[in-house]
Amino acid sequence: MMGPAHSLSGAAAWLGVGAATAAAGHPMPWPVLVVGALICAGAALAPDLDHKAATISRAFGPVSRGLCEVVDKLSYAVYTATKKQGDKRRTGGHRTLTHTWLWAVMIGAGTSALAITGGRWAVLAILFIHLVLAVEGLLWRAARVSSDVLVWLLGATSAWILAGVLDKPGNGADWLFTAPGQEYLWLGLPIVLGALVHDIGDALTVSGCPILWPIPLGRKRWYPVGPPKAMRFRAGSWVELKVLMPVFMLLGGVGGAAALGYI
Repeated sequence: MMGPAHSLSGAAAWLGVGAATAAAGHPMPWPVLVVGALICAGAALAPDLDHKAATISRAFGPVSRGLCEVVDKLSYAVYTATKKQGDKRRTGGHRTLTHTWLWAVMIGAGTSALAITGGRWAVLAILFIHLVLAVEGLLWRAARVSSDVLVWLLGATSAWILAGVLDKPGNGADWLFTAPGQEYLWLGLPIVLGALVHDIGDALTVSGCPILWPIPLGRKRWYPVGPPKAMRFRAGSWVELKVLMPVFMLLGGVGGAAALGYI
C-alpha cells in the first residue's frame, strides 16, 4: 500500500486498541489514545525504510535517504544469507527484513528501552520522528507542498507539547507500566502495532509480504504471505484509494469514539 493508507490504518489500529481496552474496563487516558494513534500512524510508514522512493525516505532529507540506502543493503544481505531454494532471486532488499514480525518486535523493544533509559530527550526524539512521519502520511498533500523545515517544526512543537501533557499526573506517562522508572515503556507498543499493520496491508497487495520470516514454509523462508491472488490489489489502485482508506477512516472514528466513551 501507499503511505497515506498505511498511516490511516496505523492510526485506526491504535484507536481500535483504545476501544478494546475501554470495553475491558481499563480505558486509556485521552493523551495516550491521541499520542499512540499518531505514533502508530508514523510507525506504519517505517518498514518502507528499505525503499529509497518511499515517503519515509523524504521525511528527513539526506539523513533519511542515506539511512534508506543502508537499510536496503542490510536487508538484501540478510535475504541472501538466509533464503532457501524456493525463494526467488532479488536485486534489492525491499519487502524483506523490515517487513517481518521479528523486525517489528525488535524495533518496538528498542524504542521502549530507549524511552526508559534515555530520559526526556529520548522520549522527545521518539515523538518527533513519529509525529513528522504521521504528518507526512496523514497530511501527505499538504506535506508535499510545504517546506520540510515547516513539517519538522510542526513535529518538534507537537512533540514538546504532547510530552508535557503526558507528564502530568494521570495523563498516561506511566500507562500500563506503573512501576517507578517505567514511564513511557509503553511507547514501543504503537510502534510494533504500526509495523505489523503495515505488513498486513502489504500482504493484501499483489506481491504479498514475508511477515513470518524467519519461520520457513515449505521450500521458502521468505514466503510472501497474502490472501488468494484474486483478492489482492496493486498499491495505489482504486481499491486502496476508494475502498480501504474510507474504511480506515470510519473504523478509526468509531474506535476513537468508543475509546473515549461516546458510544
